[in-house]
Amino acid sequence: MSAARARGRGAGREASRTQLVRAAIDCFARLGYQGTTIDRIARDAGVTKGAVYYHFRDKEQLLFDAVKDHVGEFERQVLAEVTPETDAMAALRRVVDVCFFHATVSNHRRFIITLMIEALDTNPRLSIEFRNILRRMRDFLADVVRDGQRRGTLRTGVSPEAAAAVIAGGIMGAEIQHYQDREQVDLRATLDTLVEQLAAWLAPHGAEKRKAAGGGTRPW
Repeated sequence: MSAARARGRGAGREASRTQLVRAAIDCFARLGYQGTTIDRIARDAGVTKGAVYYHFRDKEQLLFDAVKDHVGEFERQVLAEVTPETDAMAALRRVVDVCFFHATVSNHRRFIITLMIEALDTNPRLSIEFRNILRRMRDFLADVVRDGQRRGTLRTGVSPEAAAAVIAGGIMGAEIQHYQDREQVDLRATLDTLVEQLAAWLAPHGAEKRKAAGGGTRPW
């Protein structure tokens, strides 16, 4: 077999794997882990069931690889857009923007949140993986808050770890409500209001406090 042909086959296998991961993310987001079958993933990906087992040992391995692929992409995007020089509140806004993008442009955020809730009682191994993901997110947010406090742009009377938990909880809570009731919960407006409230809460003492606009109507 020529080297070119070998490379071609390798590229084809990688494309097939990518197809499967994307199809799996969509299925897991809509149907949950228990409701998703290998047959369904293969059908949605347009491949044979054998092709699924060529790349993945079982449904659980496919799930873990899909989670790692998505979370890695999400974390890389956040790190690319939030540099050490970024103002702390601007950094928090960018994190919220990235979450909004993944929540509305693709099924990826819904995929993560759906499985995170489902895994609490049904999959201890996956639950540990999600716990570590959330810890990394809170650690990152706490570092942003701590940096803002050090620079004097955020008030120092707030625990960075507590602020990080509030921010992460606010983002995820808004997303869950939006997924459950898109007609009444406008995710963009809700996240806008969250950022405005954070700006008022974390403003240094003596700084002008901005009142959050109702429904998050004030543009950033």
